[in-house]
Amino acid sequence: MNKIYYIFLLIIFTACQEKMNNKNLPPSCQIQEKLLSIHNHNRIDNYYWLNKREDPNVIDYLNKENEYTNSQMEDTKEIQKNLFNELKARIKEEDESVPYEFNGYSYWRKFRKGDEHPIYLRKKIESENEEILLNGNELAKEHDFFDIGDYDISPNNELMAYGFDTLSRRIFQIKIKNLKTGELFNEVLENTTGSMVWANDNKTIFYTKQDQQTLRSNQIFAHQIGTDQSEDILIFEEKDETFYCYVYKSKSENYIIINSSSTLSDEYRLIPSTDPLSEPKVFQPRVKGLEYSIYHKNDQFYILTNEDHHNFSLKTCNINNTNKENWNTYIEGNNKVLIEGIDVFQDFLVITERKDGLLHLKVMDLENNESSYIPFDEPSYVVQTNSNLLMNTNQLRFSYNSMVNPGTIYDYDMKLKTTKTLKEKEIIGGYDKSEYVSERLWAEGRDGAKIPISMVYKKGVKLNGENPTLLYAYGSYGYSIDPTFSSNRLSLLNRGFIFAIAHIRGGEDLGRSWYEDGKLLKKKNTFYDFIDCGKYLTEQNYTSANKLYAAGGSAGGLLMGAVINMEPSLFKGVIAHVPFVDVVTTMLDESIPLTTGEYDEWGNPNNSDYYNYMLSYSPYDNIEKKEYPNLLVTTGLHDSQVQYWEPAKWVAKLRANKTDNNLLLLKTNMKAGHGGASGRFEYLKEIALDYAFLFKLENITN
Repeated sequence: MNKIYYIFLLIIFTACQEKMNNKNLPPSCQIQEKLLSIHNHNRIDNYYWLNKREDPNVIDYLNKENEYTNSQMEDTKEIQKNLFNELKARIKEEDESVPYEFNGYSYWRKFRKGDEHPIYLRKKIESENEEILLNGNELAKEHDFFDIGDYDISPNNELMAYGFDTLSRRIFQIKIKNLKTGELFNEVLENTTGSMVWANDNKTIFYTKQDQQTLRSNQIFAHQIGTDQSEDILIFEEKDETFYCYVYKSKSENYIIINSSSTLSDEYRLIPSTDPLSEPKVFQPRVKGLEYSIYHKNDQFYILTNEDHHNFSLKTCNINNTNKENWNTYIEGNNKVLIEGIDVFQDFLVITERKDGLLHLKVMDLENNESSYIPFDEPSYVVQTNSNLLMNTNQLRFSYNSMVNPGTIYDYDMKLKTTKTLKEKEIIGGYDKSEYVSERLWAEGRDGAKIPISMVYKKGVKLNGENPTLLYAYGSYGYSIDPTFSSNRLSLLNRGFIFAIAHIRGGEDLGRSWYEDGKLLKKKNTFYDFIDCGKYLTEQNYTSANKLYAAGGSAGGLLMGAVINMEPSLFKGVIAHVPFVDVVTTMLDESIPLTTGEYDEWGNPNNSDYYNYMLSYSPYDNIEKKEYPNLLVTTGLHDSQVQYWEPAKWVAKLRANKTDNNLLLLKTNMKAGHGGASGRFEYLKEIALDYAFLFKLENITN
């Protein structure tokens, strides 16, 4: 009897052990061969079937990957919890933004203790009576994901339109609120981008709709308050699938402006704000390769354009003669200075310039034609203008921060050249910037290019090659990754990490040519630059290959996938967020959001030259049977920009081919999209997972 009992217990114990062991085994992904053929070339995709979001088998596989990730990170649960609390504790829970003025009111937002979402407020200037416009926490109560898009107040200050997304696929609804009564209008505008603008009649709203399949913003509608969306008037439709359109209002309030934009070309249309249903007038017809943006003041427009210089020049024209034949040069282009944008005031112009990778603010006094720069003295920093909505003012609002400076909002008197501090970002628990060091280095690329690197670390770090280092980059779309401050990053620095940003080609850090040299048939320069920066940091003894980590997201995730195929031994671990890794297949599928609008960035693989070049670096297509570094991959089931199946397929194929025992983890947020979790604090759990992954590899336990 006892023998039978013990045998029974042994069977149960063995079954439990097997279940636990299975939990710790990586999930196997079913193989279903899919033949993909073009240009007389065949590819076999074993995991193509994962692109069916509604398939229960797909959901089951993603859940199993999540379970596996959880099991592998089980020993970090406590430090993840501690990290979350540590990250959250640095954030001032009760906080308010600096108010900005517009049309007789001050506008700002605030967070109360425990709030995940902001409360939007306003009050009349010189009044103490606050009005709550929107309470994001109340609106988000019944949703797993909630994001407020844009909002706009009618010219008479009585009505408010706002957009919101409850799915994380960038598909917004727009509602309209009566600010006098607090009541919502009955109509709801569906399938929008979440942005809108009021005409001067206080009853017409312009908004942008999206193609329901590709999510390309392609239609501008005019909505009359009190009517059904089915009655809305189509004002403009963008039929070129490589262009997107959106609508906004000029700073002068005189024009409703419709912009159609592709990677390489722009086109604008004007509608008088006082005559919202009039025929839009083309400012300058689109020309391939001609980029421009427009700014209205009085009887003229300022035009920022690449017409005669790749780093852009500033031109002017009369409001009645806007074709480029009538543009007059105001500021010439400069090979060493990229003009990134302008702010127009009645008596001043503020030019945002980028030189040697750093931003500068140039203030031009239009009365005396004098110009000057606002001085900044750190070796690496970020400055940008913000919330400058008034024309008739001498005050310029700008923000400043660096990798060691948490950030400050200033008002600058352009006449007196004096600066007033409005708000310094507070790091709860104390922060002493003198304890940290920021550096600007220049690595040499394999072709001789000088690549800037911004880095930060705690004072006292020795150059002995033993410092764990996280190297970050993006490198696409001309988007520059500036050296900003992050309170979250302190959790790395305080544990001995160096954090570095590689300002690689594909961004515009060193001007327009820096971007041009990292796209299309020169895209591999992006990957080579990142690798060369990693090698430079090891050669200079900041770190070593067994201490070097890399991270990037979206197109930066493509970067991660490419470099671990090219130089897997350079990195001990890699974090790839929502990575764009199945380049060829995605760019051949015109039904996927973003595809057709991306041809000018990546190339059109229907052309064999682009197909072959993409194929030579596409991370998914270049997986080999070899050792890969430890890898954490994250995605969102509802991602509209990089579909979840790209990282899922990539991980499945890596599992089937890699020859090492290093970690390979896939974490899918089943309720979110490209930007991850919504809410002020919820996303910190995702950062805690990232850091715990790094700490696990470094044997850091607290």
